[in-house]
Amino acid sequence: MREVGSKPYSVGKIGLYTTLVFFSLCALFPLYWMFVIGSNHTSAVSQFPPAVLPGTEFFVNAGKVFTNINFLQALFNTFIVATLITLSVLFFCSLAGFAFAKLKFKGRNGLFIFVLATMMVPAQLGLIPSYMIVSQLGWINTLTALIVPAMVNAFGVFWMRQYISSAVPDELIDAGRMDGCSNFRLYWTVILPILRPALATLGLITYMNVWNDFLWPLVVLKDRSVHTIQVALKTLNGTYSQDYSMVLNGTFLATLPLLVIFLLFSKQVIAGITEGAIKS
Repeated sequence: MREVGSKPYSVGKIGLYTTLVFFSLCALFPLYWMFVIGSNHTSAVSQFPPAVLPGTEFFVNAGKVFTNINFLQALFNTFIVATLITLSVLFFCSLAGFAFAKLKFKGRNGLFIFVLATMMVPAQLGLIPSYMIVSQLGWINTLTALIVPAMVNAFGVFWMRQYISSAVPDELIDAGRMDGCSNFRLYWTVILPILRPALATLGLITYMNVWNDFLWPLVVLKDRSVHTIQVALKTLNGTYSQDYSMVLNGTFLATLPLLVIFLLFSKQVIAGITEGAIKS
């Protein structure tokens, strides 16, 4: 019970909550601004004082978006690519993380250092070699060109290796081996159930990165029928004039699926991030 005369909220807590609310509003403001401009006439971008309330043109601008690009097809393409890449990253990175964390083999540490070193190489340096390989394989203008090169990444391997090292005790692995489990069965029946928070965190990060990826899809996808949503939105830009309301309306619509996914998995993401802080 709270002591008589004690303050339910200290000055420090009030300041902390005020700061959190302020920065939360700052983070949400760009999304709100997209909605405001996307629901007004394009002249609202340059008017003074600036528009701060939603207008009545949202569905008109949305109609322009659907007229100028195949929005639903681009959204579906992005959904397929992001889902397949996320599932493959979760599987392969968790499998590699298990190997680096719990299996003993020659050259393990050196190979892990090599994997980490690849994180220091800018992705732009691999653009031309990757394009040449994809072109030789005949994958230009196909979603395969986006999916296969991104099926595993160094950050995912590092994240899973660190999480497994701290969350899975060696005694649990030894007990599984005494029961006759193979390495893959250990991974599938013992490791994976423990990794749910880490998988949710890595999955959300991967899904957001793939959904927002622009450069590589722009390079390998020329046919409009296979455009991802970010490339499709780029075609909304006019040559001599810009309809900012239409562009921001399409951007807002393309952001909504990510918000839904984040709300669905936010609890698991928070658990994955804070897991290491509460372990002794």
